[in-house]
Amino acid sequence: MSVSEVFASHALNLQWSALPETACDCARIFLLDTIAVGVAGAATPFADAVLASEAAGSIGSARIFGRAGSVSARSAAFVNAYQIHAQEFDCVHEAAVLHPYSAVLGALAAECTARPGVNGVNFGAALVAGVDISVSLGLAARSPLKFFRPASAGIFGATAAVARVRGLTIAQTVAALGHALSFASGTMQAHVEGTPGLALQVAAAARSAIAATDLAELGVPATAMSIEGPFGYLNLFETAYDLVPMLARLGCEFAVTELSHKPYPTGRAAHGGIEAVRTLRQTHKVSAHDVADLCYVAPTLIARLVGRPAHANMLVAYARLCLPYLAAHTLLHGNVGLDAFAPAALGDASVLELASRVTVQVDNNSDPAAFTPACLWARLRNGQVIEIPVPFLPGSPQAPLDAHARMEKARQCLAFGSVALSADVLAGRIEALDQVMDVGAVLSLSSHGLETPAAAKVGEIA
Repeated sequence: MSVSEVFASHALNLQWSALPETACDCARIFLLDTIAVGVAGAATPFADAVLASEAAGSIGSARIFGRAGSVSARSAAFVNAYQIHAQEFDCVHEAAVLHPYSAVLGALAAECTARPGVNGVNFGAALVAGVDISVSLGLAARSPLKFFRPASAGIFGATAAVARVRGLTIAQTVAALGHALSFASGTMQAHVEGTPGLALQVAAAARSAIAATDLAELGVPATAMSIEGPFGYLNLFETAYDLVPMLARLGCEFAVTELSHKPYPTGRAAHGGIEAVRTLRQTHKVSAHDVADLCYVAPTLIARLVGRPAHANMLVAYARLCLPYLAAHTLLHGNVGLDAFAPAALGDASVLELASRVTVQVDNNSDPAAFTPACLWARLRNGQVIEIPVPFLPGSPQAPLDAHARMEKARQCLAFGSVALSADVLAGRIEALDQVMDVGAVLSLSSHGLETPAAAKVGEIA
């Protein structure tokens, strides 16, 4: 069997009832988290422009998280995925360096609201399988990150998930994955420059997953060896890889159980530094006035992803990926919340001055995908040096968010997105996923009864 056939078989044959309870629990937990994050994403910079770009002339019945009206499935997938990833608040698979729910749920939510009747167990199995496929491609990499995997690998998981809920055959799903290769992209240049392009690339992956599945269902011929072919995904997007162990674990281990929550709306690589600064402030009672300088010593990936300097007039997307800014804001204010990227916060001269004294230094860890272990060194003005180790990141499987913290994050996100939906009501519906006969109705809860400014700007959405 080709890799595409293996992936197609996994997506189409996985049964929710056969999953370990831990996998089902994690799928539900991160579903709540991602819907809430997607709603909050409606209030981020450029989100209204993204909606306007898709809504004009788009006709359909698909719903968007936290938005009024309806659009085509492709447009809804695009906006959903953009909103999920725009704040860097969506769950992550650390070892794969990938946000698997963003493209997968962005596409699935659009598909299931556009085509009523997908039940909860079918949706749940599609979600878990889609995460497995995206993460398998990320874990297969044996060399440093070259492309933005939430988009470049995410499209394959999203495509397989959509094919599952549509009831496509294995041959049709292989064709859909072949079309997905034609659409796959995800440059890290957007990360280097700190632009909204990262979320836009994830959005494009979700929309293209719908398009790829449409083409396959209509019988348009496609590439068969989309993953392992000489010009397939692995040979084009990764420098070195080994997919064999990942294929062997399909159906035995489930990537959804390995995901991490993000307690802060920033790049995951910054979370260890933020947590260490909070410890410095709360446990060691160190204030910004006490600090001469801070140095976060961590694996290469950390410096590459969030080691950039802070400066005046930063874009929000840049600031979310800037540990010096995030560490300084944390030391001065105690936390990094959704309000840490308002214009007044980004322009705070005291934060920028402190950020100029924060650096990121590379350690000798040879793992190109490692986030930890790391260590914060704080040199105080009185000459004292405080060392704070970071063995793992907050929200990871080693240090998971408890139920209270998860619900509080969901409440904050829903409030930030200005929707009336109760986090408790949404959690209750998701907890009963096994009994849901039309999951589209659950996924549409956040958009019922809304009259958003964005919708008014672009005119009535059919």
